Order: sequence, then C-alpha cells, then structure tokens
Amino acid sequence: MRRQAEQDPDTPGPVTADDLDQAVQLALTTLREAPPTAWEGKAGTLEWDCWETVEHLADDLFAYAAQLGPRQPPLDGEVPFIWEPRRPGGPANAIHANRSAGPAGLLQVLEASGAMLIAMVRTAPATIRAHHSFGASDPEGFAAMGIVETLVHTYDLAEGLGLEWTPPADVCARVLYRLFPDAPPESDEEPWPTLLWATGRGELPGSGRPRLTSWRWHGEPRG
Repeated sequence: MRRQAEQDPDTPGPVTADDLDQAVQLALTTLREAPPTAWEGKAGTLEWDCWETVEHLADDLFAYAAQLGPRQPPLDGEVPFIWEPRRPGGPANAIHANRSAGPAGLLQVLEASGAMLIAMVRTAPATIRAHHSFGASDPEGFAAMGIVETLVHTYDLAEGLGLEWTPPADVCARVLYRLFPDAPPESDEEPWPTLLWATGRGELPGSGRPRLTSWRWHGEPRG
C-alpha cells in the first residue's frame, strides 16, 4: 500500500536521507551567519537560549539515529542513554557541546549528529521499526522527524538570532505528507506555513483552522 502511495503523482513522494542532508546543511549555513554574541538570547518563543536549542536539536538527531542503531531496535522504549538537563528548565539531553569550542564547535556537534542520522537512514533496512512515543517508525519516518526538528528549531533560532529562514517547499511537503495526515493538503496551503501551523508555531489565515496549542506527528508508516 505504501508503494502505491509513493507512485501516485498526486502525493509528494517519500522522505529521503538526501532530504535530511539538505535540511541539516541549509540550517548550518543559516546559523553560521549568527553574531557570536547572540547565542545566549532566547530562541523564539522557547524557554531555552539559542545555544541550548542547538544542543537540543543535535540531541534529537542523535537520539533518532540511536533508535535505528540496534539490529533489533527496541519497540517498548528508547535506547537507554542518560538524558538530563544542565540546569533546571533546560533541555534534557545526552548531547552537550563544549562551550569552550564556541559557536563553531556547537555547529560541528549539530552537523555530526545530523550525519549519524543521515547514515542510519541510508543503511537501515526499510522494514525496521523502532520506538517513538508518537508511534513506532521506520527509517523514512525518523528521517522525516529529523527534518521537522531541524526546520522548526532553525525557525526558533532564526527568530532569536535575527536571521532569515525559509526552507524548501518540496521538503516541507514530503514531511507533512509523511507525519501530519491531518494537515491541510498542499493544494489548499503552502507547505512551510502549514508545517509551522502543524507544529504550533503559526496560523493559517482564512483556513478556518485555529492556531494549535498542542500538536503531535504520527510516526507509523502510512498505509
């Protein structure tokens, strides 16, 4: 059934490791433009500063790669790394960047974590399923999750760092199709504003849909 959906010309097609690579590299290119003194400011509406938000994003990408790592991935919980915050209210991470390496080192940590997930998506069997709290998922699903994390947290960071950020519409369309089956179809709304709406970060004027105060994706492969 999934193969038929991918071949349907009216659907955006599968999410790929190349999509994830593109998202990570575009995010890195944008974030490298940030002023060196801006990293302690808040990331958009988040309670974390920009440095912590990049650490959180790197941790997400690492964690998704880790879930796909075992030959028999767990389906009842996460691979048991220790995730803990460095301060009350900070993100609970296994990945923390060495602050003495500065922003350039921080972005290296992000790139390395992204590369791990990209590699796992490329090499893990398509039949593999691994745990996620929003539904046991396959490598394509984890690629899509990694892209969503990258796109929306770069949006948060761009707000805090004073940068411009608009990701590719085709990538947004593919992750919306894969993870957000209840989102408005591409024919009705532009993919990037729709992805911001689906993740509680924006409105869709004229759509009749209120801004979301809670949200989730659906990790299970589409039928």
